Amino acid sequence: MDETDQQLISLLRKDARMSVSTLASKLGVSRGTVSNRLRKLEDDQVIVGYTLRLRPDAEPNEIRAWMGVLVEGNQTREVIANMLGEPGVAALHDTNGRWDLLAELRARSMSELSQVLERVRLIKGIRSTETSILLTSYR
Repeated sequence: MDETDQQLISLLRKDARMSVSTLASKLGVSRGTVSNRLRKLEDDQVIVGYTLRLRPDAEPNEIRAWMGVLVEGNQTREVIANMLGEPGVAALHDTNGRWDLLAELRARSMSELSQVLERVRLIKGIRSTETSILLTSYR
């Protein structure tokens, strides 16, 4: 990736719906150049998808929680693979400190959250977890 690719990615991070024409104008290159670079970044799996971000309060009935996960021994890769397959895990992060992994959980009800927690706790290689439900988000 060169500087133009990095600038392109930066622009898309701010607004993934920006048109090829607008991207080209902001980068000072042709639309064909932007299209070719996007295709190459997608083919090389640097860009693996485009997504939508909602305000934290946009889904008021959704329950969000953070789960710290302590992994047994050297089973981190297996735990990650299994957690990524869990539909209630919205995001998964490798961290330092007390927890090996930090998972963002989402559920439509407390009952559904309970089921997510139960499934995650049954994953082989997890020594312990601690979950905190998000009450309010300020930013």
